Amino acid sequence: MQKGNIGVTTENIFPVIKKFLYSDHEIFLREMVSNAVDATQKLKTLASNGDFKGEMGDLTVRVSLDKENGTLTISDHGIGMTAEEIDKYINQIAFSGVTDFLDKYKDNANAIIGHFGLGFYSSFMVSKKVEIVTKSYKDGAKGVKWSCDGSPEYSIEDCDKAERGSDIILYIDDDCKEFLEKPRIESLLNKYCKFLPIHIAFGKKTEWKDGKQVETDEDMIINDVEPLWTKMPSSLKDEDYKKFYGTLYPMHDEPLFWIHLNVDYPFNLTGILYFPRIKSNIELQRNKIQLYCNQVFVTDQVEGIVPEFLTLLHGVIDSPDIPLNVSRSYLQSDANVKKISTYITKKVADRLNSIFKENRKEYEEKWDGLKLFINYGMLSQEDFYDRAKDFSLLKDTEGKYYTFEEYKTLIKDNQTDKENQLVYLYATDKEEQYTYIENAKAKGYSVLMFDGQLDVPVVSMLEQKFGTCRFTRVDSDIVERLIPKEDIAKTSLSDNESANLTSAFNSQMPKLENKQFMVDIQSLGENGQPVIITQNEYMRRMKDISKFQPGMAFYGQMPDSYTLVLNCDHPLIKRVLDDEKAKCSEKLSPVESEIKAKEALVAALQQEQNKKKAEEITQTEKDEKADAEKALREEKDKRNSIIAEYAKDNKVVHQLIDLALLQNGMLKGEALNAFLRRSVELI
Repeated sequence: MQKGNIGVTTENIFPVIKKFLYSDHEIFLREMVSNAVDATQKLKTLASNGDFKGEMGDLTVRVSLDKENGTLTISDHGIGMTAEEIDKYINQIAFSGVTDFLDKYKDNANAIIGHFGLGFYSSFMVSKKVEIVTKSYKDGAKGVKWSCDGSPEYSIEDCDKAERGSDIILYIDDDCKEFLEKPRIESLLNKYCKFLPIHIAFGKKTEWKDGKQVETDEDMIINDVEPLWTKMPSSLKDEDYKKFYGTLYPMHDEPLFWIHLNVDYPFNLTGILYFPRIKSNIELQRNKIQLYCNQVFVTDQVEGIVPEFLTLLHGVIDSPDIPLNVSRSYLQSDANVKKISTYITKKVADRLNSIFKENRKEYEEKWDGLKLFINYGMLSQEDFYDRAKDFSLLKDTEGKYYTFEEYKTLIKDNQTDKENQLVYLYATDKEEQYTYIENAKAKGYSVLMFDGQLDVPVVSMLEQKFGTCRFTRVDSDIVERLIPKEDIAKTSLSDNESANLTSAFNSQMPKLENKQFMVDIQSLGENGQPVIITQNEYMRRMKDISKFQPGMAFYGQMPDSYTLVLNCDHPLIKRVLDDEKAKCSEKLSPVESEIKAKEALVAALQQEQNKKKAEEITQTEKDEKADAEKALREEKDKRNSIIAEYAKDNKVVHQLIDLALLQNGMLKGEALNAFLRRSVELI
């Protein structure tokens, strides 16, 4: 028997391996099974080159549990090892400058594993002792047993082993007993080894017999050695892709469609990316793409290799050329990653473009599901817009689809304003904005449907890309001002009439949480609506964008700002104005005279001060002007009080306000009940 010390210069190596080597201890099983597969693949290579002429036999890698003895064993029929090879590959851990190992790597041991061939030593993270029982494929080779109890000391001796290959026997440590449970090992094999290229057996298949499940003699193979991405796309049918998607994501609906990646220059990359169906915006889930290296699962954290917007996709990417750190769990940045990311973007864009050109009807049917991915791509990756602009679509409220150029041609004659700007009208909710949409359509305008999660940020991007245009939500103004072709007609009301009418409605507007209202008067014709509520496009868009950009959070905290537009040409508004005059003139007349007088005084004082520099104005002059302004405010408050007292009992004022609120979904609870009672009374 040979005894010796493993070739490292510190006895602290094993505690470090146990504690720091991998971020997650479960990785040991992946490393052990991967090593067994590698040993088997090497034998197959030797056989194909004529360097091994013996019988291959059953090459299945077997994982077995012995709970009673506390062992987990990984067995292969690969090339095996001689005593010399064990000494070379197992006993000599190839560290350079190992004396500062602890200080250098204790916080980032992941950075060293792959560089130093430490995959086998991950077994010591969960084991108090590890044995290797092995026999080389070489003629005349003898069985060898290597044993180590987690200290630098090992033993190596001859043993009887009939067949070529290696058994790695892990004596599971007391604090890792979970790895002696069958369900735990099953789940890990399913996670990491599901698509390894050599059959992996764990336990036996079961069948229902005599009222219970009993084991058969047939191995339970846990992996698919030829997953779909390793096959030629020309040999596959749609059903194959759908079935594989069901294997990867058992509880998901069928995908919209998929892209099969297959490239061997300037790097090796295969895979299948699926566009999932998203029923609602809440269902967005990243990290559904699984990254493999030669069919070994590595990670589903793929931000470094897949463009950000494509992390919303599902599927598999497999490449031996992706630079991985030693635990294979984190990506390192280098030129290859950038090339692969660029290639994937191009491949996705080319595939979308070809589907659009070859079968536009099918593409349009899937657009509502695709839109989110494409919008995210255009927003997050500058060059993707240039690829996507030809197959991105705009949908109108009628459900018709247009390319950017097609839609521009459609609206340019009727939706260009007096400043020669092309105006794109859009709605975000067809039901809530129904009246506004119908008003726009009555003018011959087309209205787009922007009801997706990323449509609002896309609006701002498209304005920049299209140039000389603006996007306006259909409820952001009265229809006459959405696309102004000429100056809006001024009202025929006097200043007093406008002020009093505004005050009547303003005083009766409800106090709604996080909402503020202002009143505006417009001349919209006798057939126009008497009242309508609009929401300023700029402020509303800033609030919407603040949800996506933390730096604009202050907009999100501001109240929603609405305008109640009164149509002074409508008979109902005229009736309110006439009734107000009849009932309030006597009280208002002296107040309005005082207001005029005090406005004149304030104007005169301001005119005098405008002739002087700021430092020449005396404190007495400042006080005189301040007193005059205060007196003016007091008179206006008197006027507003008189009008508010009148308006609180005017049912038409309340009915018109409530109709406008109801149309915008803002009339609820007690206010809605009062409106219904009042409606019955008025009828």
